[in-house]
Amino acid sequence: MLWPPSMIRMTRKIYFCGSIRGGRDDRDLYERLINNLRQYGEVLTEHIADKDLFEKEKLDDKGIHDRDMDWLISSDAIVAEVTQPSLGVGYEIGRAVALNKKILCLFRPESGKHLSAMIAGADNGANFVVKNYEETQASEIFKQFFS
Repeated sequence: MLWPPSMIRMTRKIYFCGSIRGGRDDRDLYERLINNLRQYGEVLTEHIADKDLFEKEKLDDKGIHDRDMDWLISSDAIVAEVTQPSLGVGYEIGRAVALNKKILCLFRPESGKHLSAMIAGADNGANFVVKNYEETQASEIFKQFFS
């Protein structure tokens, strides 16, 4: 039985990655990207965009790791904003690769930062996709990635 596209979107689980302890300069951008991603499925990690994240988080480091790994394992796709370097995001991407997840990495070259060769070089055009982008292009990139 084929599911209608609207049914697929409702059941898809998306794990969004963005820097937390590595720097919160892109928090507002994360919020806009997450809002855009909602049309393609449930975003398991909406808290990444919460401006009060540090005040609201009640788990210790082990609890955060285990909760996030449960979400990563249950996800269908990973979308990572990788402009702000983050050890945590790199770790999540590595684990997603090991789990054979479909991965989209977004990088903004105009930031003046340099994308890690380990991310850029992993792009295979299929289940690991890296896109240089401007925020105005995100909707079209998501549409292509999730089609």
